[in-house]
Amino acid sequence: MEQLTQFAPFLLMFVVIYFFMIRPQQKRAKNEKEFENSLKVGDKIITKSGLHGKVAELADTTVVIETMAGKLKMERSAISMEMSAALAKK
Repeated sequence: MEQLTQFAPFLLMFVVIYFFMIRPQQKRAKNEKEFENSLKVGDKIITKSGLHGKVAELADTTVVIETMAGKLKMERSAISMEMSAALAKK
């Protein structure tokens, strides 16, 4: 019983860290993955670096976006889910 009371604070800290840090991170990663998979040609997007464009072509892990300067090929993970969602609401 005494050992249990010694480990209780550590166990409590782990539970708190899990629910406030690890779990939200996993949920966000899952949402971003779903967003990347739901992209389709013609979607207007904003990249994490701030480039605005429209999806021209899709591949397994890459996407070609059409900007005013031309076409750019980049990774799907470079597209910002939050900023693209805000753009879609406008």
